[in-house]
Amino acid sequence: MSDSESTHRPLSLSVVIPCRDAATTLGEQLEALAGQRWHGPWEVVIADNGSTDGSAALAESFRDRLPSLVVVDASERRGPGHARNRGAAEATGDALLFTDADDRVGEGWLAAMGRALEEHDFVAARYDATLLNPEAVARSRGSFQADGLIPYTYPPFLDHAGGSSLGVQRVLHEAIGGFDEELPALEDTDYCWRIQIGGTPLVPAPGAVVHVRYRGGASGLFRQSFTFGVYNVLLYARYRSRGMPRLAPWSGLARWGKLVLTAPKVLVPSARAAWLGQLGWRLGRLWGCLRCRVLAL
Repeated sequence: MSDSESTHRPLSLSVVIPCRDAATTLGEQLEALAGQRWHGPWEVVIADNGSTDGSAALAESFRDRLPSLVVVDASERRGPGHARNRGAAEATGDALLFTDADDRVGEGWLAAMGRALEEHDFVAARYDATLLNPEAVARSRGSFQADGLIPYTYPPFLDHAGGSSLGVQRVLHEAIGGFDEELPALEDTDYCWRIQIGGTPLVPAPGAVVHVRYRGGASGLFRQSFTFGVYNVLLYARYRSRGMPRLAPWSGLARWGKLVLTAPKVLVPSARAAWLGQLGWRLGRLWGCLRCRVLAL
C-alpha cells in the first residue's frame, strides 16, 4: 500500500474488554457499544479471564449486534493486565481502545476516541461517576479523571489515566510490551508512565466519556484504597531512578497527623467512607514501605 493510500485509509479500531465474572454488568456495556458508530472498521474483543458465571456466553449473544466480536480465552493467568494483553494480541485494529466489563461507554465514545487517535498516538477518555453509582458512593470518591487525565501529585510526576479509558496505537502498545502482568493493581498507571517516558504524550480525547462503576460500601473502598497504597509505593520504588522525585519523610507523617485529627469523621455517615478510604490508603502505603524497604509514608 502506498503512503497516499495509507494516509486516506480509515483507522481500524479494536475495543478490548477484560472480563471476569461480569455477567451482571457486561450486557449493559455491550448494549452501549452496539449503539456506537465509526467511519472505519471496528471490532470488540472480550478477553475472558476465567469467568464461571456465563460471561462468555452472554458476550456471544451480542454477535449479531456488533460489527465483529471476538471472545478470547484469557484464563491462563489472572489479572487485568494479562487479559488486556491477550485481547490486544488477538485484535486486528490499527489502534486499541481499552474499557472494562463493569463500566459503560458514553454516547459517541467510539467516534471521539477514534478521532483523537487519528491525531495522537495515546489518548484517554474522561470518567463520569454519576450515572452508575448512588450519590453517596460517587461523592465519597470525589472528582476522578474528570478531564481525561489524572495528575500524580505524591510526589509530583507524570499524568496517568485509568485502564478502562485508554486508547493507543497498536504499534506503541507492542513496542513497550503491553501491560506489566506482574502488577495486580496500578498496571494502568505503570503503562501510562512507560509510554510517556518513551517519548509519547498522553492526551485527553475530547468528547469521549466512560461511565465508571465503583465498588459500593465503605469496606470495598477501604480494601481498594489499601491495595492502591501498597502499589503506589511499589511504583515509587520502581520510578525513583526514572525521574520521580523523592518524598520527604515529614510529608507522610503530616498526612498521618491530619488523618488522626479528622478521625471523628468516621462517626458521620456521609463522611465515613471517604475517611476509611484515606485510612486504607495510608495503611497500604505503610505496608508497601515494609514490603519494598523504602521510606514513602
